[in-house]
Amino acid sequence: MSLFDANRQAHLSRKGPLAARMRPQTLDEYVGQQEVLGENSVLRRAIERDRLSSIILWGPPGVGKTTLARLIATQTRAHFISVSAVSSGVADLRAAVKEASDRLGMNGQRTLLFIDEIHRFNKAQQDAILPYVEDGTVILVGATTENPSFEVNAPLLSRSRVVVLKALTDDDIRKIVQRALVDTERGLGAEGLAIDDDALDALVNLANGDARFALNTLEMASVGTDDDVKTISRQMVMDAAQRRAATYDRDGEGHFDTISALHKSIRDSDADASLYWLARMLESGDDPLYLARRLMRVASEDIGLADPQALTLAVAAQQAVHFLGMPEGSLALAELTVFLALAPKSNAVYRAYGAARSDVENTRNDPVPLHLRNAVTGLMRGIGYGKDYEYAHDLSAGISAQMHLPENLAGREYYEPTQRGYEARLAERRAKIRELVEELRKEQQ
Repeated sequence: MSLFDANRQAHLSRKGPLAARMRPQTLDEYVGQQEVLGENSVLRRAIERDRLSSIILWGPPGVGKTTLARLIATQTRAHFISVSAVSSGVADLRAAVKEASDRLGMNGQRTLLFIDEIHRFNKAQQDAILPYVEDGTVILVGATTENPSFEVNAPLLSRSRVVVLKALTDDDIRKIVQRALVDTERGLGAEGLAIDDDALDALVNLANGDARFALNTLEMASVGTDDDVKTISRQMVMDAAQRRAATYDRDGEGHFDTISALHKSIRDSDADASLYWLARMLESGDDPLYLARRLMRVASEDIGLADPQALTLAVAAQQAVHFLGMPEGSLALAELTVFLALAPKSNAVYRAYGAARSDVENTRNDPVPLHLRNAVTGLMRGIGYGKDYEYAHDLSAGISAQMHLPENLAGREYYEPTQRGYEARLAERRAKIRELVEELRKEQQ
């Protein structure tokens, strides 16, 4: 480390952001994640015995992924190299690997290669480090907020252990904040600050399990105190925070998890939960037209003909959102969501179309029966197009007994209505049609 680097590190340790200053120095100081870092956990034993293999730390922001990586490097006596997937390319990775290889050859010291936001690396960048992870030149510690199953190449994933870090609990955040208030060396202890109980409750609530957010907000709120008033109030916390810590990425897995929760809450007819998940998405800035499209899908897939008005209202809600914009359009989506949740449910049309599609894909696609074809020319009429076609409106029953499927699918049934909502009436209507067709066919024999 150069003199400039040393001076910079010394300055940051005293004057840098509170969240950086309060990083745990030992595993015992590390708060939370007891399931993976508890006294008898496999990961902790591997770290303490210096037998760690490559891992990928997966968890939401502010749970200690970077901190844990630095602690691992300290505990394992490995040299620590940090690379950011946001600003580094293949050349940076190759340079880091070359340095690691030289260090291993010269003095036998292993290198811990920490890649922050590894999900942002493309396939070529991930492939560039694969051989060196495989042969042990580097111990890879990747950090990601996204599901590694989707964002990390399978070969690299198979050579690493995924460690799932959960959002910190409210008690964890409370402990971290209180520690920062009393720590006189790295925290705010030298300033003699206190925090009101309701202010601490608000800070913990707003943090959403994000320690970095909690400490940064605490530091900002502390600026509002003066020599006469050394207590941080709830209002100071609210002014410093401005908003709740973000736990939602519109392009990440959280987006798809939340839309799944919305869809399944509607399917289970839970209007309250459905409204909550809708609000979570809208208030996080999700595209309201995306939600309108997904709710249209719900109307077709999970309600269908049990209430034919569902799709009509879904289209109307989409038009309202498109015309009004936000935030006014949110009420149209809320109205639709409640309607869909409380509507009778049926996936009969969904299943029927799936069965028909399966036959299209898996059976011979025979020609359309001749009697169903339009005879628009003399040649067509001459070879039998439209011959013996029965026009339903000319028949007393309004129904014919003619076949409509290709011969190889004769008798196939796809749509089976339920007894829920309007579909119960359709079931009765269908049964009557079938009875009538059978009677007509008997008469024709």
